[in-house]
Amino acid sequence: MLALESSCDETAAAVVDRQRKVLSSVVATQHELHERFGGVVPEIASRAHVERILPVIDEAIRLAGAKLSDIDAIAVATNPGLVGSLLVGLTAAKTLAMVLDVPLLAVNHIEAHLYACQIAAGRDVFPAVGLVVSGGHTNLYDCRSPVEFELLGSTTDDAAGEAFDKVAQVLGLDYPGGPLIERIAAKGDPNAIAFPRTFLKDERLDFSFSGLKTAVLYAARGTPGSRTPPVPLTEQRIADLAASFQAAVIDVLVGKCEQALAKANRSTLLVGGGVAANSVFRTGLTSMAARKGVELIVAPREYCTDNAAMGAIGWELLDRGVYSPLDVDVVPGLVRKQR
Repeated sequence: MLALESSCDETAAAVVDRQRKVLSSVVATQHELHERFGGVVPEIASRAHVERILPVIDEAIRLAGAKLSDIDAIAVATNPGLVGSLLVGLTAAKTLAMVLDVPLLAVNHIEAHLYACQIAAGRDVFPAVGLVVSGGHTNLYDCRSPVEFELLGSTTDDAAGEAFDKVAQVLGLDYPGGPLIERIAAKGDPNAIAFPRTFLKDERLDFSFSGLKTAVLYAARGTPGSRTPPVPLTEQRIADLAASFQAAVIDVLVGKCEQALAKANRSTLLVGGGVAANSVFRTGLTSMAARKGVELIVAPREYCTDNAAMGAIGWELLDRGVYSPLDVDVVPGLVRKQR
């Protein structure tokens, strides 16, 4: 199977066999194109996908030691994401499926992030509770099977990854902010500033990071209308702000996972998405899982950020005869729980 991914700012292709072994995985990132804007610019992203999609596909097939004629299905992320970006991947997938006369499989990008945990485990990991935590989403799911996902809760405003990027801007750091926050936080005190942990003790399985982001802004630059000047942004102050912010986010994420496991009565936790690459977050998850006696499976770092290998979930659709017609369309946007 050839899997394609272009939902945001990574152009990716992977070849995965029926046993879910990843034969190749190629990702062309666009960080250098968006860095000066402090975030992804949709028009720039879609144009870059157009330029890169065919070379990335060629490279994935070459690295797999395969030929186009060896491909027996095409999987492609069609939702959620940026409309222009998604359309590039879908157009390539439709063309290949039609030319090769093979099934087309429309894959949900968020569900694929959780399926990356099954690729890592090399065995069936469902049913489970799943957390996808990235730049666009912070969502909890009851994962009944590889193709049955019930949304339990989501962020009511910013996603955790988005908060990392915006706080990085406040602290004068580059984009993407997540890895830089983690690195600088290692030199800081996570207890230096008592930042809010919104919804942590609330029974709802929802998240909110906009208040935390604002609290960091005020701590760094001062509270509007206050006569008290802000603490100077020394190197140590920036490290303390980063560490305290990171600790607040992780406390909420880990706490909500614990609540979701109890509510859904599951004994396995799957975690995927870009923020799942954070080492401190992984340590917090590991401690909670050991304390609660649950199995924790976190996607490998190379499959946390957007990639096409996780499109191996397409095999689950193929095995169940769930094909997509050639007139299938993208479903852009973000996934949020309806309230």
